[in-house]
Amino acid sequence: MKKILFLLLLIPSTGWAQQGVKKNKYGIDAFMLIEKVEDQEKKYNEMLRVSPENLTPTALNDFRAELAYMWLAKGNVERYRFYKATKPKFSYRQALYLSYAVEKLFDEKRQYEDAAQISQELLNDGITEKTCVLLEVNAAANAKLGHLDVAKKQMAKADADKGSADRLIKYFKDSQSNYLNRLAIVKLATGAHQEAYDILFKAFREAESNPYMVDTFKEAFKKVKGTENGFEDTLKSLKAEAYQKYYKEVEMSYVAPAQQTLDGIIPDPNDARKKLTTFHATKPVYEVTMNNMEGNVVNLANQKGKILALDFWTTLCTPCVAAFAGFEKVVADYKKDEFQMFVVNLFEEGETVKAFAAQKPIKLEVLRDQENKMYDVRATPTKIVFDPMGNIRFFASGYAGSTDREYYKLKAMVEIIKARG
Repeated sequence: MKKILFLLLLIPSTGWAQQGVKKNKYGIDAFMLIEKVEDQEKKYNEMLRVSPENLTPTALNDFRAELAYMWLAKGNVERYRFYKATKPKFSYRQALYLSYAVEKLFDEKRQYEDAAQISQELLNDGITEKTCVLLEVNAAANAKLGHLDVAKKQMAKADADKGSADRLIKYFKDSQSNYLNRLAIVKLATGAHQEAYDILFKAFREAESNPYMVDTFKEAFKKVKGTENGFEDTLKSLKAEAYQKYYKEVEMSYVAPAQQTLDGIIPDPNDARKKLTTFHATKPVYEVTMNNMEGNVVNLANQKGKILALDFWTTLCTPCVAAFAGFEKVVADYKKDEFQMFVVNLFEEGETVKAFAAQKPIKLEVLRDQENKMYDVRATPTKIVFDPMGNIRFFASGYAGSTDREYYKLKAMVEIIKARG
C-alpha cells in the first residue's frame, strides 16, 4: 500500500514538461489532441492510405490502442473489439483509462454482459493497472447476470488483491464507494440482503457514497423491508445526517476576519508538525483575469456579488478530475446569479486542455492560467471560495474521496457564506 494519507500533486512553478515539445504529426501526442474518436479514426485511416511509410510499428500500436480505449469509453464495444483484435500493447495511461471505460460500461450504460466479458479479457491479458477494480466490476457484472459462483469468487479475489488496500486512499474517483456498491450487488444476488442493506446504510450515512449506489440501496431496502415505502425518507435522512457532519467540519475552517489576500497554509499530511503553503493570493480576486477555453479574457471582477469558487487542476492530476462530479452537483443546485465556479487549469497548453475536457467530458467552466501567475498554486487539487465581496472564506486541498462527500463539503462552504451574509 502506498504510504499516502492525503494526496497532493506538488507542482513546480517553473513550468510543465510538455510545454515547448514539438509534436510529431505521425505520433501519439498529436493524435491524442483530436477531440472526437470518430475524427481520430478518420485521421488514422487517412494516414494508412496516404502515408503508410511514415507509420512505424510503434506508431501503429499506439494509434490502435488509443482507438480501442476511446471507442470503449464511448460505449461502442464493436469498434473496441475491432482494434483490440490487432493485439495492441497498452501504455499505462491507456490501460488505466480502459479500466475507467469498463467501469462506465457497468455503472452508466449497464451493459453487464460486455462489462463481464471485457473485464475478464483484460484480466487474462495481464492488465495490472487497477486489477482490483477489474475484479470488482467482473464480480458485480456476473452477479447481475446470475453467475453467482463466479461473482463470489471474483469479489474474494478483489478483496485479496494487493490493490484493495488503496481503496481508502483519496486518489481515484469513488474508489471505496464503488467497491461498496459492487460488494452490495454481489451480496444481494447471493441472498445476503441484510448485509447489503447494512453496507449501503452505513455508506450513505458516512458520505462514502455516490449516485450509482441509490438503485442498489433501494433494492436492498425493498428486500429487507418487503416494500419500497419509506425508502426515499430513509435516504433523505441519511444524506442530511452526512451533510450536517461535513457542514460542522467545514464551518471550523471559515476564514475570519475578512481577507482578500493570504497564503493558503495547511498541515503537512505526512508530518503534523509541519505546514505546507498551497497557494499565494497576493492580490484581490477582482483584479484577476484569466483566459477561457476559447482564448477569451475572463475578468473575475464580473463575478462581484456572487459566491465564487476557483478550483486549480491539471490533466495529469487524477484526484483533481475525480472531484469534478461533486462540483457539478453543487453548480446544479444554484442559480448563476448567486454562485459561480471555475476550474482553473495550470501549466498546460490550450489544445491539451481542450482535448482532455472534450474527451472526459468536463461539464464545468474551465479557465486557464498556463504560467500559474495568478495564485502561485503549489499543490493540486486546491480550491478557494470567495464571498460576494471578494473575501477568501474557505480554501482546501485534496480530493474528499467520494462524489457525495465532495458535494457536501463545497455545498456547506456556499451555505455557510450565505448564512453569514
